[in-house]
Amino acid sequence: MVITFQGDDSFKVSQGELSLVINPKSKISADITLFNVGHEETSDKSGFVISGPGEYEIKDISVKGLLSYTNDKKINTVYVLNFEGVNLCFLGSLTDSELSSETLGQLEDIDILFAPVSNYKLAVSLEPAIIIPTSYTPETLKKFLKETGEDDIKPLDKLVVKKKDLDGKEGEIVVLKEE
Repeated sequence: MVITFQGDDSFKVSQGELSLVINPKSKISADITLFNVGHEETSDKSGFVISGPGEYEIKDISVKGLLSYTNDKKINTVYVLNFEGVNLCFLGSLTDSELSSETLGQLEDIDILFAPVSNYKLAVSLEPAIIIPTSYTPETLKKFLKETGEDDIKPLDKLVVKKKDLDGKEGEIVVLKEE
């Protein structure tokens, strides 16, 4: 699995011919396109588009969209999905660190968590193997890394990972360079 950062809270996850994008900043080709808040412009290359809560099964990827809200009471869908045996969770624009007990109960066994830097406590409490920070400025990322004691992390161009690579990892922070 290859994970690349498109900026803000936008990522591309791919494995072989299969690709998924979350909150794309431009019209990008993918088999599955997810949006946490609202529905941006898509194209015929966007594949299957998901922009809200529900359960979906697309090309052997199970996607669960869970209801949450932003600070200004907009719907923010938290996505949990299994991609090539790896459990991914995208918190999206979640600005409130408190989720309903129903939603929290569905956020178990997360391998890779994509979390806004403002939600570090929630991210750590979910006990993922890897935390990838999202929705940050250079200043907020620097503060976040300092708070975590990881201020010497060098950003990666991309994260290449297999399920077996996650064994023994607990809350490792991975910062990706914007493509």
